[in-house]
Amino acid sequence: MSNPSCRAVRFDDFVLDVSAYELRRHGRSIRIERRPMELLILLVNRRGELVTRDQIVGHLWGPDVFIDIDASVNTVIRKVRRALRDSAENSRFIQTIQGKGYRFIADIDPLHSSAVLAVLPFENLQSDADQDYIADGLTEETIAELGQIDPEHLSVVGRTSSIAYARTATKALTEIAGELGADFLIEGSVRGAGGQLRITVKLIRARDQLQVWTESYDRASNNLLGLQAELGRAIAQQIHLRLSAERSATKARRQTQNPEAYNLYLRGRHYNNQMTPATLARGLDCFRLATSIDPTYALAWAGIADSYSSRLFSTDTRPSDVSDQARAAAEQALKYGAANPDVCKSAALIQFLFDWDWPAAEKNLRRAISLDPSFVHSYWLLGQVLTAQAKHDEALAEAQHAREIDPLNPLIHSMSAHVAFCACEYEIAARYAREALLAEPDYWIGYLQLGQALQPMGLTEQALEALAEASRLSNQNSKPVALSAYILALGGRIGEAREVLSTLEQLSRTRYVPPCAIALVYSALNDDDTAFRWLDRALAERDVHLIYLPFDSKWDHLKEDPRFLDFVHRCGFLTAHSAERAAV
Repeated sequence: MSNPSCRAVRFDDFVLDVSAYELRRHGRSIRIERRPMELLILLVNRRGELVTRDQIVGHLWGPDVFIDIDASVNTVIRKVRRALRDSAENSRFIQTIQGKGYRFIADIDPLHSSAVLAVLPFENLQSDADQDYIADGLTEETIAELGQIDPEHLSVVGRTSSIAYARTATKALTEIAGELGADFLIEGSVRGAGGQLRITVKLIRARDQLQVWTESYDRASNNLLGLQAELGRAIAQQIHLRLSAERSATKARRQTQNPEAYNLYLRGRHYNNQMTPATLARGLDCFRLATSIDPTYALAWAGIADSYSSRLFSTDTRPSDVSDQARAAAEQALKYGAANPDVCKSAALIQFLFDWDWPAAEKNLRRAISLDPSFVHSYWLLGQVLTAQAKHDEALAEAQHAREIDPLNPLIHSMSAHVAFCACEYEIAARYAREALLAEPDYWIGYLQLGQALQPMGLTEQALEALAEASRLSNQNSKPVALSAYILALGGRIGEAREVLSTLEQLSRTRYVPPCAIALVYSALNDDDTAFRWLDRALAERDVHLIYLPFDSKWDHLKEDPRFLDFVHRCGFLTAHSAERAAV
């Protein structure tokens, strides 16, 4: 199952799809927690062999963890059997070897039909760097097109990981394919003059660098509509994939039919991907112009919604300053493109950040994944939504899936770190944060997540150093500043903590500072009354940082106060089950 072309096996009426981290029966996904899933994968990989209880403990918990072996292993085995509808007395799948361990006994059939494809960045061979947006747009749209062709048999590597190989002259294609786990690579280039473009595309088989197919397309620079669909059909034919009539109809409705609106959309995506305040503003202008030309352009409306919503992740933005614009744009996107994965994700982001409606957000994200199983943004966001519902094992699994699709994306590693932190898996959170920084050394969110993870591990100085970098790189975003003050207060450095707190409170008089940031510092200073006053203000302003409050260990001190449970109930976050968990 380590072969990239054989990442799934069938046994009886089950399919274990390791690449998707999913167990299916009759095509329907079966919910299974992380440790039972890891054990099932271990047993299937070692089919017919005895796997001892000690080996299971080492694989699932590590060698240095002290647990009740019998109770812990029995619990996980029981959950695996429940998922497989198996029994210990009359097992079809997992045989108990009394006093020793377990053996997977069912016949398995490898499923070889899946392939992984990576679209390398199209190269702009024109002298005008202002035309880079065309090459970038072609790359991104080709990824989106191929991701929806035949998702049962083709997985497409995420954009950020592919873009990391832009103009990589030092690495062989086989090396790039190995790092991305790809069976096929797409290379493309754009050249031209006088308003005419020639787009050349190559399909390369990774294992021997054989050029399977190449084609050139001549287009006017202001009319690239339909090119990705043409590319998708040609590539599918070359690697023997099929496109159902239903998916073909859905894909046909994805894009506008207006060349000028499409050109503006490509520009908008190009600017948004640079993720600076100036380029985000330019991207928003492009999306708005695109919708003024074609008011039914669902993708451009989704771009507007995302432009507003995403500010809450990367900047100190008051939710009420952007929520109405984001929601209105998402409603237009749904009106004209409800069967578009980008639109479903944008709607879910509104429901998650502004409505605090976790089930609705989860439904939209699962819809997006069903439409495009390679659409990586749905997976990492689903991990956040599941975390807010205390479904930590499922959240970790979705985060892992996102990392598999886009392994060099620093945002995904950072969001994975946050999921692990909320699950109290601090060492895992620190590892994911470091992977984010390997992918992007100046990524401030990676430093933020690293500092957050290191503090409960007792690595105070390292945590403060990471947060200092996060603060510097983010231009003094309130998140790393407040977290630094929190750690200083916990460490008894009260004067330093109060100095930082004073700075935050002064800033809050001239610009927006999320109230949760100030409440957190007061909590660490044991000034609970003031902390709750700031939390009440956070609730009044719908501060998005409240979303993780029940499962964030930084608030453990306040959880001992009876007012805390009342507060989270007023937020509407907790079910009866998660309320008990939050109160512990």
